[in-house]
Amino acid sequence: MSLSVPASPAPAAEPVLRPASLVGRTRAGLSDALAEIGVPEKERRMRVGQLWNWIYHYGVRDFSAMTTISKVLRAALAERFTLDLPEVTAEQVSSDGTRKWLLRMPPVGARDRGAEIECVYIPEVDRGTLCVSSQVGCTLSCTFCHTGTQRLVRNLTAEEIVAQLMVARDRLGDFPGRTPPEGAFVPNDGGRFVSNIVFMGMGEPLYNFDGVRDAIEVISDNEGLSLGRRRITVSTSGVVPQIEALGAEMGTMLAISLHAVRDELRNELVPLNKKYPIRDLLDACRNYPGLSNAKRITFEYVMLKGVNDSDAEARELVRLLKGIPAKINLIPFNPWPGTRYECSDWDRIERFSEIVFRAGYASPVRTPRGRDILAACGQLKSETEKLSARARLMLEQSEAEAAALAS
Repeated sequence: MSLSVPASPAPAAEPVLRPASLVGRTRAGLSDALAEIGVPEKERRMRVGQLWNWIYHYGVRDFSAMTTISKVLRAALAERFTLDLPEVTAEQVSSDGTRKWLLRMPPVGARDRGAEIECVYIPEVDRGTLCVSSQVGCTLSCTFCHTGTQRLVRNLTAEEIVAQLMVARDRLGDFPGRTPPEGAFVPNDGGRFVSNIVFMGMGEPLYNFDGVRDAIEVISDNEGLSLGRRRITVSTSGVVPQIEALGAEMGTMLAISLHAVRDELRNELVPLNKKYPIRDLLDACRNYPGLSNAKRITFEYVMLKGVNDSDAEARELVRLLKGIPAKINLIPFNPWPGTRYECSDWDRIERFSEIVFRAGYASPVRTPRGRDILAACGQLKSETEKLSARARLMLEQSEAEAAALAS
């Protein structure tokens, strides 16, 4: 087999900083943009409302479509800003309808070459859930999680978080007047394709508190994207000092990545536990603002064969959660290349669930989705490293062949 010999690689070009996009901005951010182009303060509130409606309700991608705004203002906006979404560099569709997008964000500075992150859309009969990322990479190093094997690069901005929802709705035809792609799941109630958001993608949301808070402000605004805060779930591995603030400032549903009932084991599975042990974490949960039977905390528990799946551990889980309005999601472990863990046998998962259910807790077993495209829970990891590795291998092979031909 012959390989083409590439020219010597040129030095990496400096990233081209494009005009800033208005997509993802809060109302205050849009007001600041209008101030930049000289819109008088007394009319900014009205103009913000117009922009908000066109960007978030209709999902327009061109200022020229904003027919309620004067041509002069549209031209001024187009000269200074864009309505660009992140670039979709890859899209995978699972056999079960799950969709995973690899998104490249525009550079945010002279040294930034554009971060890549993943988000996943999971269609179900009664809802469509978008799993969004809050960081590029992750710093927690949970041993069962594929994403945790990637180093943390940076926090995502609020605009970049909101943009994930905008991309999903754009690709799914989930804005007024749009057509869904062939083969897409269509909601049977005539509702929106994306009805729920979970912050369960790449990163720890409470280590990007301000970005997540500002993104939720945009997502939950009832004049735009209109997702109620009870349809938004923020999942944390246990950043105890921020849990109360999450409830007070964001008012979303809370999910806790628990996965173990003993500190010794949780220290291994979720190293953050060494800083915030189980007792401190559960105390913070008991004090979560707005906690009630109508606003229960979801405890996520990944089922690892021979590690955390015994009857004794199920009973201890029930004891630990006593007095906390809770639902317990049992998650069959989703394998990924290089992991040392296995998924619990199905009869073991069912037995564990039965013990929890008989104690009075809802204990659904989460149906694995998107396993065939590594989009299931715990499997998200940016393609950047894998793509770079392939490119280096091809270059090395070509260079080796060139050297052989020259000898």
